[in-house]
Amino acid sequence: MPINTITYAQILMQALDEAAVRDAVTGWMDANAGQVRYNGGNEVKVPQMSTQGMADYDRDSGYVQGAITLAWKTLTMTQDRGRKFQIDAMDVDETAFVSTAAAVMGTFQRTQVIPEIDAYRLSKLASVAITAAVTGMVVYGQTISGASSTLRKIKEGIKAVREQGYNEPLMVHANDSTVMELELELAGNLRSETWSVGGVNTQVPVVDGVMVIPTPANRMYTAITIKDGTTSGQEAGGYAKGATGKDVNFMVVPRSVPLAITKQDKMRIFDPDTYQKADAWALDYRRYHDLWVMDNKKGSIYVSVKDAQQ
Repeated sequence: MPINTITYAQILMQALDEAAVRDAVTGWMDANAGQVRYNGGNEVKVPQMSTQGMADYDRDSGYVQGAITLAWKTLTMTQDRGRKFQIDAMDVDETAFVSTAAAVMGTFQRTQVIPEIDAYRLSKLASVAITAAVTGMVVYGQTISGASSTLRKIKEGIKAVREQGYNEPLMVHANDSTVMELELELAGNLRSETWSVGGVNTQVPVVDGVMVIPTPANRMYTAITIKDGTTSGQEAGGYAKGATGKDVNFMVVPRSVPLAITKQDKMRIFDPDTYQKADAWALDYRRYHDLWVMDNKKGSIYVSVKDAQQ
């Protein structure tokens, strides 16, 4: 009887897509992709709408006609990443394959894929803020320690974003050291709220009504290097802090600003009778993802950088 590898692939794809949003610390950014059109492949279409401003009302002729412009902008996901894995046929039979494959791919996604997506998104936001060069929105050489007020630094970042006209909900991504100093500074007085992503609830600190998301320091860089998996020294794949990258203490981002998408375009599974290179099950994993900030929102991101500007 033929092995239904298509069903296996569909089961794993759905589970891995859900986990990618749930487990990533930047998973909240995917909520902004609700109106994005995606039909497979590496392209998405984003709606861009604009209207004319208000005009005087005339008691005789009434309202002045206004114009609405709606266009769909095509964006390309630049991050096209993947890996192939083999599970020897002697290690599992068809009955055990699904659980084994789920364990392998779950570990791969949790330890490799999700950290890379987080690091890419946060470095992209930092680079957008640096390139926008809005006065006061990127602060260099900022040390987070018990000798200084971490609370004040975060509140200054929130204030800077508010002064750019963003009165909507904000999010703060802070590395572990920043969160620890904040908790020590406000021991017993730090309010927390429930942060829910993908059905998972977590208690996180709150400053001025803004959630502070604890984020591993190795995902908080202004620039990263994406390893291609084939170049000498890059065989392990993944990512690393970029040559020009700097450590980020924290960043303040309006919730509506990042447009983030991650899609597992296709997952293929070949059973041992089909796979020709070895007597093994073969799993091909491929994921498209990217993040964009629309031009009129690029000055809305505040970044606290540990290193000097140089």
